[in-house]
Amino acid sequence: MKRKLKQTKPEIGFEHPKSRPDIILFVVTALLVGFGILMVYSASMYSAQKNYNNEYYFMFKQIVGALLGAAAMVALTFFDYHILGKLRYIILGVSVGLLILVFIPGVGVENYGAKRWINLPFFTLQASEFAKFGFIIFTAFYMAKHHKKMTTFKGVMPVLAVGVVICVLIILEPNMSITICMVLLMFVMLFIGGVRIKHFLIIGIPAVCAGVALIFAAPYRLSRLMAFLNPWASPLEEGFQLIQSFYSLGSGGFFGVGLFNSRQKYLFLPFSESDFILSIIGEELGFFGCLALMAVYVVFIFRAVKIARNASDRFGCYLASGIAAVIAIQVLVNIAVVTGSIPPTGLPLPFISSGSSSLIVFMGGVGILQSVARGSHGSGIYLARHKRVKRAAR
Repeated sequence: MKRKLKQTKPEIGFEHPKSRPDIILFVVTALLVGFGILMVYSASMYSAQKNYNNEYYFMFKQIVGALLGAAAMVALTFFDYHILGKLRYIILGVSVGLLILVFIPGVGVENYGAKRWINLPFFTLQASEFAKFGFIIFTAFYMAKHHKKMTTFKGVMPVLAVGVVICVLIILEPNMSITICMVLLMFVMLFIGGVRIKHFLIIGIPAVCAGVALIFAAPYRLSRLMAFLNPWASPLEEGFQLIQSFYSLGSGGFFGVGLFNSRQKYLFLPFSESDFILSIIGEELGFFGCLALMAVYVVFIFRAVKIARNASDRFGCYLASGIAAVIAIQVLVNIAVVTGSIPPTGLPLPFISSGSSSLIVFMGGVGILQSVARGSHGSGIYLARHKRVKRAAR
């Protein structure tokens, strides 16, 4: 006699999605990447011509990054994300190993007094970009496997230990901006995992104290803080970049000066193609152009959160939530820096700023989101797996 199976319900308890993969997410990602290539060209055409005798230099690098990122996105879309959980220690080990490699002479590349890149034959690799996603994969699997322990301080310790190791290696580069991003990501992941408020306070107070100590330990960080409070006190030194960003945004007004017509990109605004590309967007396309870009990001985050809600298991939910969180954090921090809302710190705008490593990793993250979406309740992958489980139980 065949034994009846109890009706299986979604572990997270949300409605079944209707279509897989998420086509809207693909379209939004393509729009962001395409727009990023256009703006990288606009923001860098003069500096690229002057420094490399090729106005398309940064644009070509961005296109290469987009092509590699597209390959990673497609591959990971059709890759079962559960395998990432099985490989979590290997992925985490590679992430930490890459962070260590930047300190090895001849392997690590030093720019502007910081060792953040690994020298490869065709481009440089920023290890910290991969470390963020290595942390997300490890933490998502750990919290899914030990979700009942996440309400205890002992259960939180492995996540904290991994996060602290990564943060220490990143701050030694030094890279304060990515460290801040990692700390915020760690707190968001713990919140999603169900950590209690009192544990947040126990963790948060030492973290804030450590951040203050790091600022006062390095004179240049303290100078940046003072420049944030009053950039016009040092208009040709620490306050220069922020003031130029203000000029760029102010010149754009509501509708902008027109595409390719920015004046600040003529070596007035440093890093106009990377960390401060939003200033050029604001100058050329105006307030409404920036508002439209933010609307696209909102749609992206909404689709990622929806994928997390519809995930067939805790690991998929936490994994998609972590990817949504890191993108949202970087967008918000970048906007805050460019508008002078927080002290200046270098952090790329996801999918838009110049940088192959960042683009490849974030597009790969979209592929993981799509993999979670394809494995959600109601999708072909989930139904096939569910049928196999039912047959095995008979």
